[in-house]
Amino acid sequence: MSNKQIEGGSSLALYNILVVDDSVFMRKIVSDLISENPQFKVIGTAKNGQEAIEQVKLLRPDAVTMDIEMPVMNGLDALKHIMEEQPTPVIMLSSLTQEGASETIRALELGAVDFIRKPSGSISLDLYKVKLLLHEKLLMAVRSKMSVNQPASVQSHVVKVNPLSLRSKMMKDNLKQSDSVAQTIPTTTHFSHVVAIGTSTGGPRALHQVISNIPAGFPAPILIVQHMPPNFTKSLAQRLNDISQIRVVEAADGEVLQTATAYVAPGGWHMVIHKDPNRTYKIRLTKDEPVSGHRPSVDVMFESLLSMNELKRHVVLMTGMGSDGAKGMLSLKQSGATTTIAEAEETCVVYGMPRAAVENQAAMYVLPQQEIAVRLSRCVQSEMN
Repeated sequence: MSNKQIEGGSSLALYNILVVDDSVFMRKIVSDLISENPQFKVIGTAKNGQEAIEQVKLLRPDAVTMDIEMPVMNGLDALKHIMEEQPTPVIMLSSLTQEGASETIRALELGAVDFIRKPSGSISLDLYKVKLLLHEKLLMAVRSKMSVNQPASVQSHVVKVNPLSLRSKMMKDNLKQSDSVAQTIPTTTHFSHVVAIGTSTGGPRALHQVISNIPAGFPAPILIVQHMPPNFTKSLAQRLNDISQIRVVEAADGEVLQTATAYVAPGGWHMVIHKDPNRTYKIRLTKDEPVSGHRPSVDVMFESLLSMNELKRHVVLMTGMGSDGAKGMLSLKQSGATTTIAEAEETCVVYGMPRAAVENQAAMYVLPQQEIAVRLSRCVQSEMN
């Protein structure tokens, strides 16, 4: 557990970290990078998932870095056990391949706080960048420990008793595959509602909860900005499509918006919505400068909806660091948005973006993760009656 050390008369929180990787070389690199920050102490290592589970129980670290591909037991299986038996903040080490991205998305759904790409070990500049990210994300992880534990218990509770979740599961069981579900959904390019969702750290798990509970035939397109690198947003869209009753895709430039479809902004691109002379709504992807360090930016997406007063706009901000989206949500509220929702602190991995929306009075509703899809469905349906 973390303790206090006195250095030069000032206190410094010291956080204990467990490093898990099957490579001796990689364990040394990661341990050395972590140890360069005086707030972290590597108190142990493990070479496979089974050892990781045992070490977490024995050492009770404040956070874990976890490789995915390992012998005996892989990182995903170990993560499941850790979250069930000894919930602990976990940062995944991910490769940049498509397979690595897909596995990372699964890890985030299972409760991992965040991920970084594995250091190459060959270029000093690369190691320097990885070190800075690793320190930043570990610090965020240890500070969000109580929040990390909460969604896991809420999620398991919701799966058992939430009628919407049960109905969703029954539909998927009957139709066997989500692709079969998607084929039965009537879509149209004519709509009077649009939903826009922004999220960051903890977002894949939150999106899993929300998007999987959006009913088939939902009469609006859903726009999603998740702070995430290229490749990972594609895997996120594919994963959400697999578990949802609506179609989920990674957005493409010039794509025409349709109902019952969610569009995930691709990593590295801003996503905005524009209306052509025929009143058709389309996606435009841009490489404009990052906003508040982000591309895609939630604020950029939200602000593209400001001029579209003819649409009933429903806006959501969920878990994430910083304040991206709060300014845009307030502007939308002031311009007549129908619904603005901030995720409640109790289910956020990091209560940053939603907190900013609450503090600037942009949120009409503050809801736990499991109630957001229900509220969106009610708001859209009530406006259509």
